[in-house]
Amino acid sequence: MFVERVAALDLGKAGLQACVRTPHPDRPGRRMQEVRSYATTTARLLELADWLRCEQVTVVVMESTSDYWKGVYYLLEAEGFDCRLANAREVKNVPGRAKTDKADAVWLAKVAERGMFRPSLVHPEPIRRLRDFTRYRRSLIGDRTRERQRVEKLLEDAQIKLRSVISDLFGVSGRAMLDALAGGQRDPAVLADLARASMRGKIALLREALTGFFTDHHAMLLRMMLDNIDRLTDQIATLEQNIEELVAPFCRQVEQLTTIPCVGRFTAAELIAELGVDMTRYASAGHLVSWAKFCPATHESAGKKKPKGRTKGNPWLGATIGNTIGALTRTPTFLGARYRRIARRRGAGKAMVAAGNSLLTSVYHLLADPGATYQDLGPTYHDTLINRDRRARHLAAALEAVTGQNILIRDGKAHIIDTDQAA
Repeated sequence: MFVERVAALDLGKAGLQACVRTPHPDRPGRRMQEVRSYATTTARLLELADWLRCEQVTVVVMESTSDYWKGVYYLLEAEGFDCRLANAREVKNVPGRAKTDKADAVWLAKVAERGMFRPSLVHPEPIRRLRDFTRYRRSLIGDRTRERQRVEKLLEDAQIKLRSVISDLFGVSGRAMLDALAGGQRDPAVLADLARASMRGKIALLREALTGFFTDHHAMLLRMMLDNIDRLTDQIATLEQNIEELVAPFCRQVEQLTTIPCVGRFTAAELIAELGVDMTRYASAGHLVSWAKFCPATHESAGKKKPKGRTKGNPWLGATIGNTIGALTRTPTFLGARYRRIARRRGAGKAMVAAGNSLLTSVYHLLADPGATYQDLGPTYHDTLINRDRRARHLAAALEAVTGQNILIRDGKAHIIDTDQAA
C-alpha cells in the first residue's frame, strides 16, 4: 500500500527530525521531501501538527525509541493524525548509508510510504490508563516483597529464627511480634505470648526462636522497614480500587477470564491491560501467542531446522502468565497436568512456555467470542489420546529388548512366552 503524503519522525529526548514526503506538484510520478527540526515540548509539537496539516499528511510514522515516542504519539493522535509506531528492528538503516538523525528520518519516510513495515500494537487510551495502574501495582508488589526479604535478613543478623517457626512472617501473629520487637520488647516469653490461633501450640518453639541479640539499631531499622511495608500496602490498595473502576467497562471480559482456574480479577485486569479486548488486532490465536513470544522461534537454514528458544517478549505479560502457570502447576486441571507432563520430559522452562501457550490460546478465544466460557478438559485429558494397545506393544518391545524374553499382549495382559515351548 503506497502512502502519498507521509511524515516520519526521528525522535530524541529533547528534539526530533521530521521528514515529509509528498507528490511533486510539477513533475508527475516524482516525490519531494522537506526535513525540519522541532523540540519535543508541547508548544513546538503543536507547531509540528500545524505544519503536517498544511502538507495534508495522512500518516505519521515514528520509531519506538525508549519512552520518547509516547508523548509525541499521543499528542499527534489527539490532533487527529493516523499515527503508526515502527519497531526499530524492522526499519534499520541499510549499511553504507550515512547515520544521522536527518538521514534516519528520510529513510523511515521512504520505508513508510511503501508500506514496508508492520505497525506495532498501540492500545486505545482506556486500555493504556488501565495498563499504567496494573504495571505500577505489580512494581509496588515487587518492592514490598523485597522489603519483606530485608526484614528476614535483619532478623537473621540478630539471630532471631522466627521464620523457621512461622510460615507467614507477616501474618497476624508474626506481625504482632515484629511490631513488639520494633517497639523495644526483648523478652522472648512476652513476644511468644503474642501468638494467635494455631500458633499458640508453638509457644515453646517461639520462645527459643525469639532468643537472640536483637539490639536498638536492629529495632530502628525494623521500624523503618515495617513502615515502608505498610506504606506500600496502602498504595497497592489504592491502586486496586482505581483498577476496579477502570476495568468496570470490561466487566464481561473479566467474568470470562476468571472462569480459567487461578485467574482472579486482578490477573484478568492485567491480561486485558496488556492484550486489550479487541482480538481483531491479532490474525489468530497463534498470532497472539507468537506476538507474546510464548512459542519457540523459527530458525531454518539450508533446509535444516535449528533449535532456538523463546525470544524476548512483553515482560509484564510474561510475568502475569508465568505467575498464573506457577499457581496452576499444583492443581488437578488440564493446564496443570500439561505443565507436569512436559516438565518431566523436557524441563520446567519448556513446560512453562507450553502451558503459557495453551493459556494464551484460551484467553484469545474467550476475548474473541462474547459468549464463550472456559471448560477445563481435566487432568486426564492427555491420557484419553493415548492408543493403549499401541502403547502396550511399544512397552512390551522395550521390555523384550532388555530381558531377552518373548512377551505377548493378549486381552490387555502381558504374557511371557517360553522360547522352547513356542518352538
